[in-house]
Amino acid sequence: MNIRFDCGFVPLRRRNLSLLGVFASCLSLGFGRTLRADEEPSNTFFRPDSSLVQECYQDRMLARPLDTRRAYRARASGKSLSWAAIVLGILLGASATGFGQVPDSPAPASPAPASPAPNSVAPDSPSGTDASQTQGPSSELTVKETLAPKKALADSPAPKTDPEKWNVKLGGHVQMDYVLWANASDSIPNTYNYFNFRRLRLVADGTGYDNCDFRLQMTLEPEPFGDNPADTNLTPQVKDAYFSMNEIPYLGRLRIGNFFVPYSLEQVTNDTQNIFLERSIPTQTVFAADREVGFAFYNCSQDERLTWTTGCFFDSISEGVKKRLDDNQGYRVSGRVTWLPYDNDQPKSRRLIHTGFGVLFTDDNDDRIRIRTRPQVSEGPRLIDSGLLKADTYTSGNVESAIVLGRFAVQSEAFLGTVQMLNGDNPSLNGAYIHTSWFVTGESRRFERFGQHGAQFGRNAPFRNFRCKKGEFQPGAVELKSRWSHLDMNQLGAGQYNDLTVGFNWYWSDRTRWMFDWIHPVTSAQTLYGPTVSDLLAMRFDFNW
Repeated sequence: MNIRFDCGFVPLRRRNLSLLGVFASCLSLGFGRTLRADEEPSNTFFRPDSSLVQECYQDRMLARPLDTRRAYRARASGKSLSWAAIVLGILLGASATGFGQVPDSPAPASPAPASPAPNSVAPDSPSGTDASQTQGPSSELTVKETLAPKKALADSPAPKTDPEKWNVKLGGHVQMDYVLWANASDSIPNTYNYFNFRRLRLVADGTGYDNCDFRLQMTLEPEPFGDNPADTNLTPQVKDAYFSMNEIPYLGRLRIGNFFVPYSLEQVTNDTQNIFLERSIPTQTVFAADREVGFAFYNCSQDERLTWTTGCFFDSISEGVKKRLDDNQGYRVSGRVTWLPYDNDQPKSRRLIHTGFGVLFTDDNDDRIRIRTRPQVSEGPRLIDSGLLKADTYTSGNVESAIVLGRFAVQSEAFLGTVQMLNGDNPSLNGAYIHTSWFVTGESRRFERFGQHGAQFGRNAPFRNFRCKKGEFQPGAVELKSRWSHLDMNQLGAGQYNDLTVGFNWYWSDRTRWMFDWIHPVTSAQTLYGPTVSDLLAMRFDFNW
């Protein structure tokens, strides 16, 4: 009978085994005595909560003082380890003296016997091969057996989603702004520099039941100063809270809840996908509505180049109060049609032409309308303000267009609105914006033919995410941008407002970016504070998941 002991794939011969046996026996005796004499064993190597102590001595130990318990457990652990070392020494010594001997030179090859001796062939070695000659393959099999559970875990399929239940994904959104009024006319009050959590939100998105989805987005950020009464509880606010059913024959997508009124390309493009800190002057709260409670239908052609949307909503229900007790709720009706006459559909070098138009009609709930706006930041004074107008309805229309030529993109909208005053007058107002962008690093703006809110721009992403660590640097993506915005309310006696914005965005990934804007607003003499010229520097760190 031949037995071979391996340590690091090096044969242990008879002399080595004898030495190991003697050493293990001495270790067992000395180690056991040391433990018996030591009343405070090391917490690192001999923990008093070992399973042996707990199972054999738990009942007796609980009744003893703490010092006595420590000493008793140390002695118990010492005995166990001592006996284990003695047994190891005996086995090694016996192996060295009588149980087996490895020859100094391998035996000559001989035909395999008809009835091989027991234990002469390693269980995992090839049939008919001596165990002493299968050192390499046996080790390889051991490694494979060790790695087998990890490989099985890696190859295991991902958990399947149940189409007949909700499958929910949680997310969030953080935007931190710092705005500096570098220059402001003396007539403008409260031009304070500020830091602000522009958006601090939690989101839950769900899909399921074959063709349905939902979204719930709640805010944690503060309301802009002076926008609501101080005694009103405004947090958390409801932003997105809607349910959608998709692929309805002839109707397309039905959405019910609180969501963006389908009107204006810039308005329906999410803030994480717009390229400036704030939407342009004529868009938000002037000609376009924000989120409202209602329902809408979205549909598109088979190739998604042509889209059409219509919806009906309550008028301006507070996202903070979340209710309105009034016999006159007011309503909004909107419609939007878009066409994509050209699109190469190449994400890395997108080339497309987008066009569209829309209409928004509002029956005001309290017959009072006020049109005002800030210089494209979320806090601070409003530079143009119509004051309260006694009007029951107002209507606005727009045309929208966008062109993407690889790394260069241009987007523009023009608006025209009419206010139906209670005294019979119908003054009008108009506005427009145009902005351009150019990726220094070669990316293209992403566009979604039929996205969350219809035709809209998507989330920009760098070719290579930003990396900065030892031995590796990747720049992310850099986007230069400029915008001109215009709002004319001369017929309302409120003046004219123009705005120039220049800046750049630095994308670390598709969900992390820095944004820098220089904002230069100019107002006419008829505006709230007269002719003014100002300069603002604004910075944002934006990440979401």
